[in-house]
Amino acid sequence: MTMRTPLGRVRGLGSAKSGTEDFWKQRLTAIASVPLTIAGVFLVISLTGRSYPTVKQTLASPLVAVLMLLFVLANVLHMKIGMQVIIEDYVHDEKQKLVLLMLNDFFSVAVGLACAYAILKLSFGV
Repeated sequence: MTMRTPLGRVRGLGSAKSGTEDFWKQRLTAIASVPLTIAGVFLVISLTGRSYPTVKQTLASPLVAVLMLLFVLANVLHMKIGMQVIIEDYVHDEKQKLVLLMLNDFFSVAVGLACAYAILKLSFGV
């Protein structure tokens, strides 16, 4: 016997009405991170011991730049959602929770923009 309404069962929403969305986003970013991390590790291993101009030229490749941007995007989103869940679950003071959630958002954006800037700067050779 379940306490959920038929509409709630069809929509798949819990009592908070949004937990399922965050759950799936975190799982999708985790799945996306696996091949992107493997590609990143392969790239780092292949560039070990190479000269600086060779490394710069490789990182300036459009394919490498796109893969690195996707890697950053997937991991920053995964980090943001993970920390949000931790804050929501373990911080009980509402004011402190609000401040920490805002800081989490700002930090995630800052990390993502800094990484994207570095990748794009290398890619365009500016």
